[in-house]
Amino acid sequence: MIAEDSVLLREGLTQILGRFGHEVCAGVGDAPALRDAVAEHEPDLVVTDIRMPPGLRDEGLRAALELRAARPGLPVLVLSQYVENAYAAELLATGDGVGYLLKDRVGEVAEFIDAVERVVSGGTVIDPEVVRRLLGRRREPSALRRLTARELEVLAAMAEGRSNGGIARALFVSEAAVVKHVRSILAKLDLPPAVDDHRRMLAVLTYLRR
Repeated sequence: MIAEDSVLLREGLTQILGRFGHEVCAGVGDAPALRDAVAEHEPDLVVTDIRMPPGLRDEGLRAALELRAARPGLPVLVLSQYVENAYAAELLATGDGVGYLLKDRVGEVAEFIDAVERVVSGGTVIDPEVVRRLLGRRREPSALRRLTARELEVLAAMAEGRSNGGIARALFVSEAAVVKHVRSILAKLDLPPAVDDHRRMLAVLTYLRR
């Protein structure tokens, strides 16, 4: 299901998703219609803009949070025109199966479809620009200064929601090397190792927000 007040973007998203084998059961243009359509169609994924009518503030995000509260685990991919860290953090706090992407990322079709499929499968996706902003603003604390340049790269990839295998492929290193870096990062940031990749990423983001 797509919730986007721009008809052009809504139709474009519908075409892209359909081309990759995904059926769009409904497209709506405001937050109240989103709530009604989810109740009617029970979609596998909601893709929604943050700022939607009637107020064009954060109605889309609020509707998404309400829907996830009513239907825990409902996958939601939120689109935003700008980097808004508070919104990303609020969405992430609701658990697995969420994503936060800048609208510019939709133009990178392969990346957008990858994000859709990762969110639907219960993964977490954060726009790399959001991660860069977080890292850029938080490099002063002494704990982050303990990290090597490679560990910072691994941390950024972790925060994007990548698995160890995904990090290894992105950085052209072995998966064993990634495991070693992750353990070192968690130790240096005083974060206990976690089995679940999503909890690991949330712990790191929680630290960065502080």
